[in-house]
Amino acid sequence: MTLFRFKLLPGESIFDQVVYAAKKAFISGELSPGQPFPSVRVLAADLKIHPNTAHKVVQYLIQERWLEVRPGVGTVVAEVPAARAGDKRRVLDREVEQLVVEAMRVGLEEEDLLEAARKQWARLERMEVARP
Repeated sequence: MTLFRFKLLPGESIFDQVVYAAKKAFISGELSPGQPFPSVRVLAADLKIHPNTAHKVVQYLIQERWLEVRPGVGTVVAEVPAARAGDKRRVLDREVEQLVVEAMRVGLEEEDLLEAARKQWARLERMEVARP
């Protein structure tokens, strides 16, 4: 069984969805540093995705330092990697802009968006604290 929650949403990149689900599991503490990460074969079978996509996900997470390969052990969850130069600016500029554009498109008010962000932040923090 895969170690993180994932529900395929039509119309979005499967790769992006799986990477996001994995990162969310790392940040929330659902997956802990040192914990074994599923093999490409297990990941593909459990998530019902193509093995090439699963391989691409695992390689990306290794490259981005979310996973590490340990000889004789396998692929394990790494410590949450430190932000690289430009990561904060990219989130604040591009990703927040995309969120605001979509929120405006569907008619959300600014306070609704801010409240939803606060709730999501608190939920992820609670998940992290609840993990042993």
